[in-house]
Amino acid sequence: MNRFVIMTVGKTHSGKTTFARKLEKVITNSVVIDQDNHAEFLQSTYPLLVPTKGHNKIKYALTQTIVDYAVKETSCHLILCNSNRNRKARINLLEYFQNKGFTTMIVNFDMPDDVLFERVETSQRSTEVLRTVLSFKDVLERQHNESGINEIVDPVDGEADYFYIIRNSKEVEAVTQEIVKSLHSED
Repeated sequence: MNRFVIMTVGKTHSGKTTFARKLEKVITNSVVIDQDNHAEFLQSTYPLLVPTKGHNKIKYALTQTIVDYAVKETSCHLILCNSNRNRKARINLLEYFQNKGFTTMIVNFDMPDDVLFERVETSQRSTEVLRTVLSFKDVLERQHNESGINEIVDPVDGEADYFYIIRNSKEVEAVTQEIVKSLHSED
C-alpha cells in the first residue's frame, strides 16, 4: 500500500486544523498529528518543562516521537497539522517522508490577512497553547511580519509530489476531493 503524508501550511486561524479533521474522516486509515495538541498536553501536564522563551524543544521532540512511531509502527496515512512555514524545516520533513516511501502532499492555506485578523478577533479557541504571546492576534502579527524572512516562505509547486492551495473556505471541498482522488489513483 502506498502511504501518504499530507502537510498543511499556513498562518494561525487559516483553517488547517478544521481541514485536517475533515480529511481524517474521509481518508480511511489516516491520523492527524497536531502540534497544538502536544503543546496543550505539555502545558497542562508538564508546565515546568515547557520553556518560556525560545524554541519549544520538548514539543518538537514529542511530535517527532509520535511521527516516528506512526511511520514505523502503523500503516496510517499521516496528516500533519501545524504551520510548517519554515522552508528549510518543511523540506527536511518532506525528505524524511520521501525516504520512508511516502507520497507527499502540501496543502497551502493562503488566506488574506484581513480574513485571518477577523477570525482571531472572534476566535473562541483556547490560548493554552501559547507560550510567548498573549493572544492569537499577537501570533498572527508576528507571522505577518516574518513572512519572507528567515526561511519563512510559502511553499511552491515541486516541493512535494502534490501541491494544493486554499485561498478561501469555498475551496476546501474541492481540494479535499482532489486529495481523495489522488490517493485512490495511486492505490
